[in-house]
Amino acid sequence: MEFTLRKEGTTPFLTPVPREGSTFPPSSVPIFFNPAMEVNRDSTILFLSVTRPHTYLDAMGATGVRGLRARHECGIAVTINDWNPEAIELIRRNAQLIGLECEITQQDVNMLCSSRKFDAVDVDPFGTPAPFVDSAIRSASRFLFITATDTAPLCGAHLKAGMRRYFSRPMNTDYHAEIALRNILGFVTRETIKYDRGIEPYFCFAQNHFIRLHLRLWSGTRAADNSLNHIGYIHQCVVCPSRIEQKGLVPEPTTCPSCGGNMRPIGPLWIGRINNNSLLMQLQNTISTSILNSASHLNTLISSCLEELDVSFHYNYHRLAKSLKRSPPPIDELIKNLRQRGFQASRSHYSGTALKTDAPLNTLLHTMKGD
Repeated sequence: MEFTLRKEGTTPFLTPVPREGSTFPPSSVPIFFNPAMEVNRDSTILFLSVTRPHTYLDAMGATGVRGLRARHECGIAVTINDWNPEAIELIRRNAQLIGLECEITQQDVNMLCSSRKFDAVDVDPFGTPAPFVDSAIRSASRFLFITATDTAPLCGAHLKAGMRRYFSRPMNTDYHAEIALRNILGFVTRETIKYDRGIEPYFCFAQNHFIRLHLRLWSGTRAADNSLNHIGYIHQCVVCPSRIEQKGLVPEPTTCPSCGGNMRPIGPLWIGRINNNSLLMQLQNTISTSILNSASHLNTLISSCLEELDVSFHYNYHRLAKSLKRSPPPIDELIKNLRQRGFQASRSHYSGTALKTDAPLNTLLHTMKGD
């Protein structure tokens, strides 16, 4: 196998050279590495540099880059695991490159997580994390980090796969990124509360092809009940674009407040805040002193998350303008006008045409028309 030398942050490491002509180069070699996920890894290094867990498990190491960066750039005691013997050999080579010791294990993820405790556990699989979440929760003392790249099942584009994996009924809507993010948050919550533990989303976001969760875990029935109170549904009208939130384990039948049509429940999902603003401000303050290739991207992302409403859906205001047969106004102007009418409004962190607001659909449409 041929290798090439790369560098992320301040950490050098070797990765396999993908085969030429492959439709998805990272999967063309036995040891997976996706350069496009650097912002995902950078976000975690930034998070670790602020929260400073005592021990960190990179449960699916592959090249080992995420765990090695945590050791090299954050000074955290790390364990890097993979089941693939070729990956283990490469992780050892990469550890020698940085000249720092770390624990390297070759085990099944669920077996390792079922037998040991770590302050922070990071699950970053190729595809769905669903088979590993239960054991990761039991292993994680304080922090749980999860990546999901199976966005099509999570958002409803592959409906049956999504229902099987996450025991939730999504819907492929124009706010599909929000549904995918809240769907997996809801799934992790349900997996956590059965152990009388709760979750608190600290830094969670959706990007083009993945969802990333940075969660704080809390122990006790009060924490579990508080998390349970964040489970609910989005009701989407099947006739018009109207949508509303509803908390609770069971969706209550409702009719559309805009047109009187039937509304279809999406969920169960996580309803409410998906980030901790105090933590986000600490992350933002740390970016300027961090060596991260995606620093500018992360700064913009965090700024957007800080301003974003807790609303569990958005409207694509370009599509609404098209339905009104009007040119869409500047989004900042629309947000200002909605606020002047007494409603909350913001952008979202994952789409430039996404508008979040607590205004009813009819009010939003009147505002767009200038009525």
